[in-house]
Amino acid sequence: MTTSQYNDIMNRIAPLLIILAIGAACSDKPAGSSPQSAAPAQPSAPQTPVSALPKLDAPSILERIKVLSSDEFEGRAPGTKGEDLTIKYLEDEFRKLGLKPGNPDGTFTQKVPLVGITAKQTKALTITNGGRSRTFKWGTDVVAWSKHVADTAQIENSDLIFVGYGVEAPEFNWNDFKDVDVKGKTIVVLVNDPQVPDAADATKLDQKTFNGNAMTYYGRWTYKFEEGARKGAAGVLIVHETGPAGYPFSVVQGNLKEKFDLVTPDKNMGRAAIEGWISLDTAKAILTIAGQDFDALKKQAVTREFKPVPLNLKASLGIRNTMRTIDSRNVLAKVEGSDPSLKSDYVVYTAHWDHLGVGTPVKGDRIYNGALDNASGVSTLLEIAKGFTQVEPQPKRSILFAMVTAEEQGLLGSQYYSVTPVYPLAKTVANINIDGVNQWGRTKDITVVGFGASDLEDYLRDAAAEQGRTLRPDPEPEKGFYYRSDHFNFAKQGVPALSTNSGIEFIGKPPEYSKTKRDEYTNNDYHAPSDQVKPDWDLSGAVEDAQVLFAVGYRVANAPRFPEWKPGNEFRAKREQMMK
Repeated sequence: MTTSQYNDIMNRIAPLLIILAIGAACSDKPAGSSPQSAAPAQPSAPQTPVSALPKLDAPSILERIKVLSSDEFEGRAPGTKGEDLTIKYLEDEFRKLGLKPGNPDGTFTQKVPLVGITAKQTKALTITNGGRSRTFKWGTDVVAWSKHVADTAQIENSDLIFVGYGVEAPEFNWNDFKDVDVKGKTIVVLVNDPQVPDAADATKLDQKTFNGNAMTYYGRWTYKFEEGARKGAAGVLIVHETGPAGYPFSVVQGNLKEKFDLVTPDKNMGRAAIEGWISLDTAKAILTIAGQDFDALKKQAVTREFKPVPLNLKASLGIRNTMRTIDSRNVLAKVEGSDPSLKSDYVVYTAHWDHLGVGTPVKGDRIYNGALDNASGVSTLLEIAKGFTQVEPQPKRSILFAMVTAEEQGLLGSQYYSVTPVYPLAKTVANINIDGVNQWGRTKDITVVGFGASDLEDYLRDAAAEQGRTLRPDPEPEKGFYYRSDHFNFAKQGVPALSTNSGIEFIGKPPEYSKTKRDEYTNNDYHAPSDQVKPDWDLSGAVEDAQVLFAVGYRVANAPRFPEWKPGNEFRAKREQMMK
């Protein structure tokens, strides 16, 4: 995360952070912590073997997934009947399992103030070239919205500028905004970050610039909108391409319904008036009107020499907002630590309970059930929570289970917790996040999202080895999964965070099986009503992954030292500052 990104977040939620800062300043240094300059924390022997921990149960996980992803729960959208049913179900499950309320006020919930905005088009996207104009179809060619907490938002005859990938990254000597002022204008931006060819071998990528083909935060759509706002742009339109985005345009079209954001002091007026996506065909058509070639501009955009290209076009688009404010909820439950000197330290497990609710029908089905995404993660965390109530000896540090809201709206529930934590982040030992589980069977490996980040991987490596398994980097780093789930908000604040994914070496399956199944899910089920429990689901691999993550949390909770970020990690400095 860059300084400008961090400052932007801080400015938006400054009142909350002042309270947090005061609390942190008054807290004691965490027991078991140590100077960050010391040797990295490693798992210390002897450890309770993974095989000796309470056994987690696949049928129990599957049964919970079926409940949470049933039509009765209506897709679990924030601010709906589905939220109420989900919160009640989670509270009841935690009580049955014997966990204590996770909120210090004695409740299981943390209120998360959200504003829900539904945008309706009042004026079609119109591109004007002199006396000629062309309009583009809402929902098919363009998907747009405004986060402004205001009745209307628009761009009117706004100058259109192509700014490549829309990145300003001094550490890579990269600036896509050089020699141009985009204030009050509308920028057209490519998705992902620049895939820069290697100077010595044009068939390869430069691994030192934007991590080669691995997406950095500069490639995330959230960054594009944030950077546009920092530059004062009136509109930000991202060009959708399925490969670089990691999902089809149908996922973008899901933004046509109500969108949520945190309630901020400036009512989001610091953001661009219009944010949105245009299809690849729409982008090509607009550039053709401007006398430009999309492929040629994209090729220029992967060079440091690229300069923004004024298109000499005017863009207009009008939106009317329907708004409501709600208090959504994070659900918190805990297992209290057994050591009086360490029980104020917390290992935090997270999974998001929300999905997309009721939306545009696909083959007659309007309920976006979200079985894998993320009823599966929530159900697995409930099973891990059960394990923590049964394990002996009980963990020395406390374990907090946070089922967070509004992940699908931009990681909002975990963002809110990360800046208004119920327990200080300086006393938060680690975050372990589950967003989707392996539903295809056992694997010889386990994938680490953001491989090489922290000492938590040392714990994971040792636990996986006890199952005869190995760690593997993300096979699809270009999709930026590290920036797409709730652990990222803990990482941004400096807390070592671990997120895993299914392995890719499936036992008894051909080598191409993993990619085939991943592509099948991405193309057919991701953010679609068809994300439902399938007859062929096999959660044997999910249970093995869960046992390993159970062991990681248990061992970290009993370790003499806090885990740390690896040297050179982008979040290490933030943690060091926190722990002084």
